[in-house]
Amino acid sequence: MFESLTDRLSGTLKSITGQAKLTEDNIKDTLREVRRALLEADVALPVVKAFVDRVRERAVGQEVSRSLSPGQQFVKIVQQELEAIMGEANEALSLKSSPSVVLMAGLQGAGKTTSVAKLARFLREREKKKVLVVSADVYRPAAIDQLETLAKEVEVDFFPSSSAQQPVDIAQAAIKHAKIQFHDVVIVDTAGRLSVDQAMMEEIQALHGATTPDETLFVVDAMTGQDAANTAQVFHEALPLTGVILTKADGDARGGAALSVRHVTGKPIKFMGMGEKVDALEPFHPDRVASRILGMGDMLSLIEEAERNVDQGKAEKLAKKVKKGNGFDLEDFREQLQQLKKMGGMGGLMGKLPGMGQMAEAAQGPGAEKELGKLESLINSMTPKERRKPEIISGSRKRRIAAGAGLQVPDLNRLLKQHKQMQKMMKKAGKKGGMQKMMRDMGGGMGGGPGMGGGPGMGGGPGGSFPRR
Repeated sequence: MFESLTDRLSGTLKSITGQAKLTEDNIKDTLREVRRALLEADVALPVVKAFVDRVRERAVGQEVSRSLSPGQQFVKIVQQELEAIMGEANEALSLKSSPSVVLMAGLQGAGKTTSVAKLARFLREREKKKVLVVSADVYRPAAIDQLETLAKEVEVDFFPSSSAQQPVDIAQAAIKHAKIQFHDVVIVDTAGRLSVDQAMMEEIQALHGATTPDETLFVVDAMTGQDAANTAQVFHEALPLTGVILTKADGDARGGAALSVRHVTGKPIKFMGMGEKVDALEPFHPDRVASRILGMGDMLSLIEEAERNVDQGKAEKLAKKVKKGNGFDLEDFREQLQQLKKMGGMGGLMGKLPGMGQMAEAAQGPGAEKELGKLESLINSMTPKERRKPEIISGSRKRRIAAGAGLQVPDLNRLLKQHKQMQKMMKKAGKKGGMQKMMRDMGGGMGGGPGMGGGPGMGGGPGGSFPRR
């Protein structure tokens, strides 16, 4: 997300960062470029105007002229104003009732039903809530079946409904059932239309009146750009929205919707959908998103992801093994690849690292993920003994392994070479003071954040775990 905007803004702001003094002229030129970059990112015009006016007002005032590094101060102002447009801080769901009702609204095709499942999983896993989901969409063929399938996948309870029922009756019956079964949260999926129409609005208003939800979330497709803000405004006028879920944010290179919706509706973006998988839902943090837009990375989100997804037990086991001087074998290498996948692959990882620029963009492509898949297939094609002792892999074994993975011998040779490099690094790390030395080497070689090397190992230890805060 934001790739094109990041490229434009970081290029524009680079020219002013080194300025010893800011003048009306160089501010004017930079702001013109910033304005153009935002408009090209499909940010709504009133939002662009308000943003540029605020930055100009602060930049020509005392705030910058008294600063020791005016160029850097200007970039800081741009970052702060980006945060302000998007809402300054993450706003969590307000779930006060028992059970709390969350009503999901939005157009057809915005990803509403998938978002219901993602949110249910988020509440079950991270908030430890007992969740019930129900579909009040009696118009779209198979909408109810789709939600039932997703509910099983995310391991939450599903309340059955049918197209013969009235949406209000379905929702009320689900809430009644939730009270009896002591559910904490009921998420109601509503019908969408291909465009905003009166009948749809009246139905969802009736649903809102009958369920008195704690949260009324508007689900909107980030890829619709400026239209997302306009549709959000229409829903905001018809319903007392409490927040927004921005879907398909991973496919939106421009980011116009994220920068427009909050300003237009006055309602916070609470979550971003970052992929099709049911775990691809992130709380929306304006400060972290602003940092990503300006190419400064998002280390906090990366650390949180690592703490959630990295198996600490396996990480510690590997760290002990390396410390004892035992080899880093291909079983360990495969484990690292699997940990990397859980972290969103190379694209997800690089996008959150500061200073990665074009490398992050290249890693977002399907090619990088395909390469990781190839490596894993080759390791899976080996016998347990070959994984533990790669040195026994001779010519005939190579041909068998490559054929078993549907690949060529040169692909296997590349894997073995990469593994050997990582083995050397791990050997260094196992020696006294070796980890610090390895981190220095890797940090210097990459020009990115510390702890990032050419291999899949990440962060503060060989097992891919970050230091605890």
